[in-house]
Amino acid sequence: MKGKIRSIYPGGNTTKGFFSYYDYILGQQEANRIICLKGGPGVGKSTFMRKIGDHFAEKGEDVDFLWCSSDPDSLDGIVLKERSIALIDATSPHVVDPVNPGAVDSIAHLGEFWDGEALKKCKSHVLESNGRIKRWFGYAYNYLEAAGAVYDALQAAYEDALENGELYRIAAGIVGDEMAHREIALKPGRIKKQFASAITPKGIQNHIDSIIEGYEKLYIITGPVGLSGERLLTIAAESALYRGMDVEAYYCPMKPDTKIEHLLIPGLNTAFVSVNQYHDLAVREREEEIKRIDMNDIINWGRLEEFGPMLADCENRLKELIGEAVNCIVKAKKEHDRLESYYIPNMDFQKIDELRDEIIGKIEANVL
Repeated sequence: MKGKIRSIYPGGNTTKGFFSYYDYILGQQEANRIICLKGGPGVGKSTFMRKIGDHFAEKGEDVDFLWCSSDPDSLDGIVLKERSIALIDATSPHVVDPVNPGAVDSIAHLGEFWDGEALKKCKSHVLESNGRIKRWFGYAYNYLEAAGAVYDALQAAYEDALENGELYRIAAGIVGDEMAHREIALKPGRIKKQFASAITPKGIQNHIDSIIEGYEKLYIITGPVGLSGERLLTIAAESALYRGMDVEAYYCPMKPDTKIEHLLIPGLNTAFVSVNQYHDLAVREREEEIKRIDMNDIINWGRLEEFGPMLADCENRLKELIGEAVNCIVKAKKEHDRLESYYIPNMDFQKIDELRDEIIGKIEANVL
């Protein structure tokens, strides 16, 4: 039987520029091996990792596929979960260097298989493309920064109208129902931070279905854009951590360093998912228990009556600014494709395939 494949974004295009949670992919203590892939665009890093991930998934092993927010059809990494082995694209903008070389980390440099003399002849084109890519992402991040300010206005309005007593009552109920049987632990659990959605050249995409697959209990939190179950999820995450349970927290690209929008607590087989127009979830016939929390029910709408036009205007401007950011990322992607075209003809992909097969063999023989 094929192993379970989860799709995750380890970094993303956000209101704070490119935001990385690469340090959380696989910790140094838990990792058996982290392979940092080096090399330029178009050298085959994504295909290299995809084929290794597919190989082990076909053998029944669970694999996390880590996708690139700037090219959603391209991989930035894979994690072979049972083996505690990761392969990571270690090139810009998510530069990763070995932390404990040899003991944990190693480098595979696919640049060893390119024709350096031929690439020198493309120098001016490569420099020009890299410059244009950098400028387009700069424009995209300016739009996203502006979108973040609008988002903050929405959030402030809704937070001011929130019935805090009701919010904490719901939070206390969740902690009581799910964790009352667990004692506070001497050693807290670990938190792994990632993204389940991303702002990409194809718009806002998410892989929520893949991360919650198999969870027996599902909390679905709905609410207007700007108000999610952030505080509920933070309380749930901290309560689990204090009881020694590990959690996976998936952050929002609009507030990538503070706002949890989805939460997994594997020790409880429980998942929490925030749903709105930007990341919906098609709940089909499922075996797991589903509980729904509607944030609209604990908003004092009377307090927001005079702000109705402002809220509508903010929502429209937010959509427009994100759309403009996506347009810039599309242009950056087209320029990146052009950049790859200088590398692809000058690569020895047969030797890359041989290296991939060698790494697969070493993983299977447990001699990596």
